[in-house]
Amino acid sequence: MSKMVRIVFYEDKNFQGRRYECDSDCTDFHSYLSRCNSIRVESGAWVVYERPNYTGYQYVLTRGEYPEYQRWMGLNDRVSSCKIVHFVSGAPYKLQLFGKGDFAGQAFEATEDCPSVLEKYHWREVHSCKVLGGWWVFYEHPNYKGRQYLLEKGEYRKPVDWGAVCPNVQSFRRLTE
Repeated sequence: MSKMVRIVFYEDKNFQGRRYECDSDCTDFHSYLSRCNSIRVESGAWVVYERPNYTGYQYVLTRGEYPEYQRWMGLNDRVSSCKIVHFVSGAPYKLQLFGKGDFAGQAFEATEDCPSVLEKYHWREVHSCKVLGGWWVFYEHPNYKGRQYLLEKGEYRKPVDWGAVCPNVQSFRRLTE
């Protein structure tokens, strides 16, 4: 097994029960584990998805131990697929936020983490965005809480483009190695 990146999923809390190890992207490991109550990220940064084929709720996890699903802000004990985050070194972090879809309306640029979009920009929603550099995580609630959405360099014309069903973005932060 590669020492470069690795994540281990456990059926029970506190790293107990059956386990499944990944050192690469995996489209569906649900057949190996009926549930997931703890995760150990030994190296790398990962996006873990509730459903197979990188769908459903997303959880962005960095190196560390998560002894129960609430620790990674999991909404339940189900995860079924995962992807490695591939960082590009030296890329500056830059994000453009738009008040309307298709990059219309008022726009703001960000290069730093933002614990409250409402306090900083006086917005409750983000309708489109352009990631000009780096990896970013959008959160449904202030202070990096609620549903998470990982965004890599690219254009997102509407919330569904980053996996959201509505434009609620109340905080965001840079994902670093």
